Amino acid sequence: MQKLLDAPLAPLTTFRLGGPARCLVHATTDDEVIDAVRAADAAGTPLLLIGGGSNLVIGDDGFDGTAVRVATTGLTLDGTRLELAAGENWSEAVARTVEAGLAGVECLAGIPGSAGATPIQNVGAYGQEVSSVITEVVAYDRAEDRTVTIPAAACGFSYRHSRFKAEPDRHVVLRVRFALEDAGGLSAPIRYAETARALGVGVGDRVPAARARETVLKLRAGKGMVLDPEDHDTWSAGSFFTNPVLSEAEHAAFTARVAERLGPDVTAPAWPAGEGRVKTSAAWLIDRAGFTKGYGTGGARISSKHTLALTNRGTASTADLLDLARDVRDGVRAAFGVTLVNEPVTVGCVL
Repeated sequence: MQKLLDAPLAPLTTFRLGGPARCLVHATTDDEVIDAVRAADAAGTPLLLIGGGSNLVIGDDGFDGTAVRVATTGLTLDGTRLELAAGENWSEAVARTVEAGLAGVECLAGIPGSAGATPIQNVGAYGQEVSSVITEVVAYDRAEDRTVTIPAAACGFSYRHSRFKAEPDRHVVLRVRFALEDAGGLSAPIRYAETARALGVGVGDRVPAARARETVLKLRAGKGMVLDPEDHDTWSAGSFFTNPVLSEAEHAAFTARVAERLGPDVTAPAWPAGEGRVKTSAAWLIDRAGFTKGYGTGGARISSKHTLALTNRGTASTADLLDLARDVRDGVRAAFGVTLVNEPVTVGCVL
């Protein structure tokens, strides 16, 4: 276990932003992770867990506490059962499952970050969510000072949410277990219309899992959502804002604002999101509020490929990024009466 003082955190995030940590611990085993967390808790020291750094916005002043870099490794496939250590690279793990001919996460290819973050955020894209295939999460319970195994039914999964996100100071994810499907090398049924169109199939059809993965990677790359160290247009946290989920009353008011602002013939995207709830598109809202691709003049700008990605063009500070995010959030609220919620976690800063 390696410890560094006054250690830079920006290189550990996909934004490449943020100041240093008072102490950075590099933990490569579950025991090292637990020991580092226990030590911080015993000393009353603020704690920050870092996996792939793809969902973090760290303030320019850094983190006045202990940051633990979860760098554990381990991928085990037993038939259709998959277990991943929290520090495993998620996108590489998806590739391994596809190579093994298994279905269930192939449309989650290219998502940056580590496996341990997937249940926290209930990671999803292109018609798949990890909650549909997670069976158990092994975690260190800081409140009870013990390792626990939490079944999926007790994880509180919902759209981009979980009990781990609701109680961020309670559990430290150590391992995630999945039940995948052996469909003879085919994908799970394609659920997302854009993916189906790109594949030339109907929604609900299956295709070779490798083809589904490759297609999703191309779709993500076309939107700047596949990390490329040489392309500042991908220095982001992926989608910065979640798609708003509205009550029926909120959706009715939103529809009226759309008609008032854009005309009665314009219809905003809408999908069912549970009883009495409707989900709409954050990207559509941002664009229609006037924040187009490439918006911005400083070091932080909207991606030239996708309006949902806010990017560091190489010279931004976290303050620059947050100024841009507030500009977009407040502009959408003024235009449509809908308040966007940031998807990345903010540390030492507030949006």
